[in-house]
Amino acid sequence: MTEALAGFLGMFVLMALRVPIAFAMALAGFVGIGLMRSWPAALSSTATEILDIAKYTLSVVPLFVLMGNFVTRAGMSGQLYRAAYTFIGHRRGGLAMSTILACAGFGAICGSSIATTATMARVAMPEMRRFGYRDSFAAGAIAAGGTLGILIPPSVIMVIYGIMTEQSIGALFAAGVGPGLVAVALYMLAAHISVRRDPSLGPPGERTGWRERLAAMRDIWTVALLFALVLGGLYGGWFTPTEAAGVGAAGGFLVALGRGQLDLPSLGRVLADSARTTAMLFAVVIGASIFGNFVNFTALPSDLQTLVTTIDVPPVLVIALICVIYIVLGTAMESLSMILLTVPVFFPLVQALGFDPIWFGILVVCVVEIGMISPPVGMNIFVLRSVLPDVETGMIWRGVMPFIVADVVRLALLIAFPIVSLWLPRTLGL
Repeated sequence: MTEALAGFLGMFVLMALRVPIAFAMALAGFVGIGLMRSWPAALSSTATEILDIAKYTLSVVPLFVLMGNFVTRAGMSGQLYRAAYTFIGHRRGGLAMSTILACAGFGAICGSSIATTATMARVAMPEMRRFGYRDSFAAGAIAAGGTLGILIPPSVIMVIYGIMTEQSIGALFAAGVGPGLVAVALYMLAAHISVRRDPSLGPPGERTGWRERLAAMRDIWTVALLFALVLGGLYGGWFTPTEAAGVGAAGGFLVALGRGQLDLPSLGRVLADSARTTAMLFAVVIGASIFGNFVNFTALPSDLQTLVTTIDVPPVLVIALICVIYIVLGTAMESLSMILLTVPVFFPLVQALGFDPIWFGILVVCVVEIGMISPPVGMNIFVLRSVLPDVETGMIWRGVMPFIVADVVRLALLIAFPIVSLWLPRTLGL
């Protein structure tokens, strides 16, 4: 265990020196294996991990990334926001709640928290400012709603977890539906309570009639169709996860093309952006895999199992402690790196304690969500800062606090009632 702790310390030191996290993990893992085994073993392990990135199962990641970029290009985010606004925008805090609903819908076809946050900031923030919403409250709603992109299926993070732990991606997607709906409800409740306490945070918008509402609903039929096609085909056994991602990417391409939003220059930009995102994700995967091999050489997972058995603590307390560790790590690391680093350590322990691996996967995604809006390194906060440079970071932190409380409540509910996550995959026989 001492060697593993030294490796983690070395990795965090490199990160503090502003070494990119993918290279920090790879370097710490490479040096660790070299010192513990031999330098030829370290070179061989590194080469193996780089070659493994080309395996077929990982092709689902760039395909879902491409699908999300086509969906963004097609302008679906704006239509989702308008549809939600027509129903509840006239209430106090209604635009913030509309933003959360639109984020949930966009996340269902995007799968990326960062993309959801950046896109909805451009769509929703001007409208909330037009109606006099306080910037902190508006930005907090966008940042929190953006986290739904990795929980409501399809989700790139769930795909990575499923591949790492050899769990059914379809079952993970189904398990994310219930917690996703709970998250939407609690976020909207947090927005409602905030406005009840201080009505100046979110004045009501304009009331719309049923004609406008029906027109707005007609505009989002392509979103519902694409969502049903991808997930329905996956759950119905028509597609494998990779094929479902390919169908989703093709569907996103056709929608963007049919709406006249895609010409050769914009297609090139979409493909280039998808390639950059995929390269970044795979670099992190390679770095984490190298570091994970080093951790396995130190026998840290088995040492943790022995420690838990020796001190004889209740299993649910172990889960609670793991969640606390994730939340703390989330204040200093981005989501994918955290998943790749910690799952190889904690997953064998969770299995040894007899917990359902699908349920644990959903818990991991939920605590990662909390990290994405937690100071000082909540990724969604920095995304908002780049899109809304006139909104101060401290102001965004204040705005997300009610939503962090909602996240903690949701996490407690999911730990206390695993059926919230497991009912749908069990019902579907996944």
